[in-house]
Amino acid sequence: MLNAIEPGSPLPIHRHQKSSETVVCLRGRPVWEYYDEPEHICTERIELPPNGPIVALNVPQGQWHTVKSLESGSVIMEVKDGPYEPQSPEDVLT
Repeated sequence: MLNAIEPGSPLPIHRHQKSSETVVCLRGRPVWEYYDEPEHICTERIELPPNGPIVALNVPQGQWHTVKSLESGSVIMEVKDGPYEPQSPEDVLT
């Protein structure tokens, strides 16, 4: 799936309990933020520009995360290792 993300896009912190996801940046400058389980504090930020030192990353199954765009026109390719599953309310932080 391709996702286009603009700076300020509202993407909540969430997790995927039934699949991991692999992401590759095609354009722009997205940053992934990982959060811990008990307090949902950001534990890691990973920038993923298309020509940067990291060209892809895998978000493990069950990992709380979000993605933000640091540059207009950011586009990512996202691949999951299973079928699409709608997110349940317990898998999204509000």
